[in-house]
Amino acid sequence: MRYIFIAGAVLSCAVLPLESQEPEPLQDNSFLIEEAYNQEPGVVQEINSFLHASGAGDWLYVLTQEWPVGGIRNQLSYSLSFEHESDFNSTGLGDALVNYRFQAIGAGGGQVYFAPRLSVVLPTGRPESGRGNGAFGLQTNLPVTLMLTPRVSTHFNAGVTVIPSAENPLGQRATITTFNAGASVIWLVRPLFNLVLEGVWVGNDDVVGVGVTERQSSVFVNPGIRGGINCCGGLQIVPGIAYTISLTDNDPDGLFLYLSFEHPFRKLQK
Repeated sequence: MRYIFIAGAVLSCAVLPLESQEPEPLQDNSFLIEEAYNQEPGVVQEINSFLHASGAGDWLYVLTQEWPVGGIRNQLSYSLSFEHESDFNSTGLGDALVNYRFQAIGAGGGQVYFAPRLSVVLPTGRPESGRGNGAFGLQTNLPVTLMLTPRVSTHFNAGVTVIPSAENPLGQRATITTFNAGASVIWLVRPLFNLVLEGVWVGNDDVVGVGVTERQSSVFVNPGIRGGINCCGGLQIVPGIAYTISLTDNDPDGLFLYLSFEHPFRKLQK
């Protein structure tokens, strides 16, 4: 069904009149790595990502909507997750995020961008069903973007998530800390067609008893492609696909699908 949805979105847009201008290169459309570009004034972006794990059949869908606040310096967004956990035969909401990001470097363009993010974790999932942590938390991420050439960009992330009193499916609670780091390389084969290669490391705690946690690490490599279609009215649609390869025994490989819509939100107010 999601393949049909993506194909339908691309085809329906392709028949619309295109803007008569040289297309801008794709930005802010990575998969697992956060690029350090805030939204332009007056433009909103909806990001859909879907990861289907091989083998067990677990899957995760995330919707993120990003809004500029008074200009490019400040950005608010939220992320909602919907997932299936085969071990619990459970499907439903996971935890949510409310995010603030500040464009500390690169608001006027250039070759270096830095946009630190602070997020509040909301316990909208159900720990007893294997979805969510059952407690409020804080997350921060530090994305840095370097434009090596007009056709090649690199992106680096480092972050941490802390959830006091996180709950496991047995109802046991402990404070958990998750660290993340990663990098990516984007090659603009064409302004609206890019090759993507990402690498991610995650070190996270699992609650295994009252006040007791166990740490494990995961490493992923995520090669993929993304493309863009510019439509009338300033709408840009960006589909993408990647295959997430696990380099550890803790996690399976998976198919990653991406679809974003970026458009002027002020026109929607008419």
